[in-house]
Amino acid sequence: MRRGIGSERIRIARRSLTALAAAGFLACAGLLPAFSATPREVAGARLEPVAFHDLGGWRADDHRAAFKTFLRSCEAIRKGTGEQRWITPSSRGLVGICRRALKHPPKTQAAARRFFEHNFAAFQVVPSQGHGFLTGYFEPEYRGRLAPDAIFSAPLLARPDDLVTLADGERLPEPHAALTAARRTASGLEPYPDRAAIEDGALGAKARPLAYLDPIDAFLAHVQGSVRVRIDDGSIIRLAYAARNGQPYSSLGRMVALETGLPPAELNTPKLVAWLKANPDAGRRLMRQNRSYIFFRVADELDPRRGPLGGSSVQLVPGRSLAIDRNLWSYGLPFWIDAELPRPDESTAKFRKLMIAQDTGSAILGPARGDIFFGSGPAAGDKAGLIRHPGRFVVLLPRETTRRPGGAGR
Repeated sequence: MRRGIGSERIRIARRSLTALAAAGFLACAGLLPAFSATPREVAGARLEPVAFHDLGGWRADDHRAAFKTFLRSCEAIRKGTGEQRWITPSSRGLVGICRRALKHPPKTQAAARRFFEHNFAAFQVVPSQGHGFLTGYFEPEYRGRLAPDAIFSAPLLARPDDLVTLADGERLPEPHAALTAARRTASGLEPYPDRAAIEDGALGAKARPLAYLDPIDAFLAHVQGSVRVRIDDGSIIRLAYAARNGQPYSSLGRMVALETGLPPAELNTPKLVAWLKANPDAGRRLMRQNRSYIFFRVADELDPRRGPLGGSSVQLVPGRSLAIDRNLWSYGLPFWIDAELPRPDESTAKFRKLMIAQDTGSAILGPARGDIFFGSGPAAGDKAGLIRHPGRFVVLLPRETTRRPGGAGR
């Protein structure tokens, strides 16, 4: 059962009209929290108010770039094109904020920064166990074929017509109640086949290949959720996420760590791929144990200069789009991410950016769990594949709902 952000009544000491006015001014300026310092909660974490000036690197960020990314989410919210879930009443405040953003977009860096400070209150997300955790993802580009051969033997399949994605609150009977999709049959809904069964032909004629890749590349395309397939004639087929089979996701990195005894933190994507290539039989056995399976669609409508389509139905922006647990957070919410992340040259650099929740993923579970979108192609993959690091998460919640008593949780 999903829980939203807990509500608490705000008690303001009304000592004088002057004190109230001063406090309100400071809150709007981002110098004070918008309400009492009593922590609120989201499932698995508490939310601690924090002033914007206490966020290291806040004023140095490119707030216009963050605003432009936020505006894409606002367009989706306005048009109703994304699968938006208003997890809490506070997230519904995005509607009014987006209306203002679309009508009066800021024209300078300072104005963009003030837009976020005036419209949102910042809360550090403090997990009840562990710490915030970041990974990276990208849109890969792999060689492929339209027909299988000895090298390109793994199909990327279109969504079958018997696959039903279960709506919120819709469940299969036990012991399959945790599944998020089902197979439509003459006798009703049944669990959809898992990865191993699909690879063994369980879909029959309903399996329609869109392209064929090397098996390792195909598995990684499933993990990333989108892919550009370069055919021999130089043309590119862009495939986007269409659906998943609803079976539980298992981390291949974690399985390889158990198999080899290597620490999971050391198994970044380059090392994982090297191990899979050096151990093809064991690698295939472990890949088949991830029961989750992704289906794709041809995405000719997407602007080729932009990123893939996220779960919020907007094209993703490198370094600004964040995948979150959409059972806990709504698309469109801004997050301040503060971390020390590795670079391909083996150095590290501070990553302090305002990002927008625009995507999700099977492995992105928990209140302080994020997946940073790094872009498309090999260079983006070199960056994304290195990230398995702790990070600080600060969520920005609409002020107009957090400032009134009970506004964030009823």
